[in-house]
Amino acid sequence: MKKTIKEQKAVLLILLSNIFIAFLGIGLIIPVMPSFMNIMHLSGKTMGYLVAAFAVTQLLISPLAGRWVDRYGRKKIIIIGLFLFGVSELIFGLGTNVSVLYISRILGGISAAFIMPGVIAYVADITSIQERPKAMGYFSAAISLGFIIGPGIGGFIAEYGVRTPFFAAAAAAFLACLSSIFILREPLTKDQLAEISANKQQTNFISDLKKSLNPLYFVAFIIVFVLAFGLSAYETIFSLFSDHKFGFTPQDIAAIIVISSIFGIVVQVFMFGKMVDILGEKKLIQLCLITGALMAVVSTVISSFWAVLVVTCFIFLAFDLLRPALTTFLSKAAGNEQGFVAGMNSTYTSLGNIIGPAIGGILFDVNIHYPYLFAGIIMVIGFGITVMWKEKQLAEKC
Repeated sequence: MKKTIKEQKAVLLILLSNIFIAFLGIGLIIPVMPSFMNIMHLSGKTMGYLVAAFAVTQLLISPLAGRWVDRYGRKKIIIIGLFLFGVSELIFGLGTNVSVLYISRILGGISAAFIMPGVIAYVADITSIQERPKAMGYFSAAISLGFIIGPGIGGFIAEYGVRTPFFAAAAAAFLACLSSIFILREPLTKDQLAEISANKQQTNFISDLKKSLNPLYFVAFIIVFVLAFGLSAYETIFSLFSDHKFGFTPQDIAAIIVISSIFGIVVQVFMFGKMVDILGEKKLIQLCLITGALMAVVSTVISSFWAVLVVTCFIFLAFDLLRPALTTFLSKAAGNEQGFVAGMNSTYTSLGNIIGPAIGGILFDVNIHYPYLFAGIIMVIGFGITVMWKEKQLAEKC
């Protein structure tokens, strides 16, 4: 379905708003989780299991959601995902026992598995190959912005009650759901959806994983895993590392994260498209991996606040540019399989989010430097894997 430039911008704004609201909702609850944990008398192990329940559910549902995006349409899956996200936050806010909290996190995992592939596939449908890098840069910036603003708003409204941020997140999700119902239009016609479905065989999680081993996709999916692994491990350990090694206050840590995130967003919005035009996705991805690895190692030998701030800015920037570069590459390679590729993108992200924090925590107990050194090694391995990239195949498919 062709759209005018004005319509395309309006639709893109709604899609970016949906992603922003979803990640804003996730960020809103971060400041109150320790207090909520004490009120509910939850152990650290239980909190870990609740996080795992979300990630594992997203991992298992993502391939299915990816196929449904291609079969039933982008709009329907996005709307269902936003609705489920609102319900999950509402249930968590109202929950008074652990079993209800698990139900909430499972629903949250399903919602994440629906929203991400739906939005990525929609963006790919309404943008040309030339426009896509810039659009994916905006997409990544919306995610980052939600994470930055969310905790600040959550901390403010928590003064009205520990459960208030959960209700606010639910309200934001329902608002996004309603706006999508009335403003978004399905980018593909029924005939186009039927054609995509007719060209696909019935598949399951295992067959989709096997399909993701296609050399055209596999290297990119491995780097998606490396990105999620590295970023989740870094974010999980950063506060502990800063406290144990440098004695930074919570305000110091918050300032570093906020400044670094804003730096990454500014570069994404104003420079990402130009960087892709100059370097191409592959070289940009390789540059980000090498920068991330180098900065991870440097993190173990610095000590001053300003040095940590500079290094963290470049680490965040590497991750922030890596995400849209990978998403753009995959969307170009996907052709009429946008749903499948977006779904598997989410699957490999979930794998990284499950494994990264677990290994990071284990290594931290051994030596506080090991998580960063290990993350650096993983990114160097990721760089080596990109050398195998089948760029010729990509050019032929595009």
